[in-house]
Amino acid sequence: MTTSGSLYGAAAVVGIGTTPYRKRGTAPASALRLTLEAVLAACADAGLDPRSLDGFVSYANDANEGIAVGSALGVREIRWSTMVWGGGGGGVAAAVNAAAAAVACGQAEHVVVYRGITEVDDGRGSYGRGHFPPLLHSHGLLTPAQICALRTQRLLEVDGVPRSALEALVQADYAHAQNNPAAVAHGRPLDPEVYADARWISEPLRLYDCSRENDAAAAVVVTSARRARELVERPAFILSGVQGATRGWSESAENETSYTSAGFHPELVRRLWDGAGVKAGEVDVVQVYENFSGPAVAALIDLGLCPPGPEAGRFMTVENLTAPHGRLPINTAGGNIAEGFVHGIGLVLEAVRQIRGTSVNQVPGADLSLLLGGPMAPLVSATLLGSQRTLAGR
Repeated sequence: MTTSGSLYGAAAVVGIGTTPYRKRGTAPASALRLTLEAVLAACADAGLDPRSLDGFVSYANDANEGIAVGSALGVREIRWSTMVWGGGGGGVAAAVNAAAAAVACGQAEHVVVYRGITEVDDGRGSYGRGHFPPLLHSHGLLTPAQICALRTQRLLEVDGVPRSALEALVQADYAHAQNNPAAVAHGRPLDPEVYADARWISEPLRLYDCSRENDAAAAVVVTSARRARELVERPAFILSGVQGATRGWSESAENETSYTSAGFHPELVRRLWDGAGVKAGEVDVVQVYENFSGPAVAALIDLGLCPPGPEAGRFMTVENLTAPHGRLPINTAGGNIAEGFVHGIGLVLEAVRQIRGTSVNQVPGADLSLLLGGPMAPLVSATLLGSQRTLAGR
C-alpha cells in the first residue's frame, strides 16, 4: 500500500533490453531501429507481448517520439507518452520516475523507458543541444566538459577534494568493465600511469575522466507491483524517485552559490531518502552518471554517500568502490566511462541487474540499488530501487 504522493512499492522494473555499444558513427541501423530492438528485447525479458505496451517515456531530447515508437511496434493503444526536459543524462532517473508515476496513477499499465542514439541520426554533442546560451558560448564555453571542468577545479582547489578521488572512480569503472564482455573497455584495463599521462580534455579533466560516445539503445519496462510479481521472479521495485533543480541552478549561468555541487540540493536529497524510509548508509550499490569524473564525485558527496573535502580521498579508493566487497560499489557494469554511453540508460539496466542478482559484478545480497542521473546538468534526478525484502517492513 502506498501513501498519498508516494511511489513506494507501487511500480517495478520487469524487463531490460539493450543493443551492443558501438563506436560512434558505426551503427548498422538507425536510432529508431536500435530503439525498437532494445524495446523488443526488454519485452522478451519481461515475458510481455510488445503490443501490450501502452506508455512511452524518454529524455535528453530523444528524437524518437513515443507515438512513433508505439506505432512501429503495433501497440493496441498509447495511453501515456512523455519526454523529460533537461540536457544530458539529468533526466535518466526522472524518466523511470515518470513511468512509475503513470503506472501508480493508473494512466498506463506497461510503460517502456528508452533512449537511443546514433551519430548519423543525432549528430555530435546531442547531449548539450540547446543548453549553451550566449552567456556561455560568447565566453568560449562550448561543451559540457568545459563547464564541468570549471566546477571540478573549484571542487579540488576550494573544497579540498583530492584528485585521487576522481581517479579511483575511473579505475573502479574500468575494473568492473573487465568482467563485462559487453563493455567497450572490456579487455582494456587502465594502467595508473596511462590515466595520469593522458591528454587534457579540459583541465583538470583528462581523457579517461570523460564519458564515451556510442551508438546504441536500451530500454526498461515498468509496470505495477502486482503485475510485476506475475511476470518475473525478482522485480526491481521503485521505492523512491526525485528530480529537480533548486533556485539559481536550472539553466547554468555559472554564478550558482553551490558551484561545486552536483545539483542534488539538500531538500531533494531529503525527499529521496524519506520517500523510501532509508538512510544513505544503507544503500548497497550505486550507478552514478559520470559524464565526467568530477561531477560524479560531487554527486556522491551531495547524497551523503561520500564525505566532503579531504576525507573524500580517504573514502574514494578503488577497493571501496569495487564489487563484490567494497563499502560502496559503483557503476558495476563499467558506467558511461568504461561500459558505454547512451545518456546513461545503461546505468538503469545495471541498477536492475543488481536487484535481480544477475550483474557480472554482483554485490552479494543487494537490496537497495541507487540510480543517480546527470550531476552538474541543468536537471538532476535519482531513483532508488529495492528488492522484495525491502517491502516486507512496510
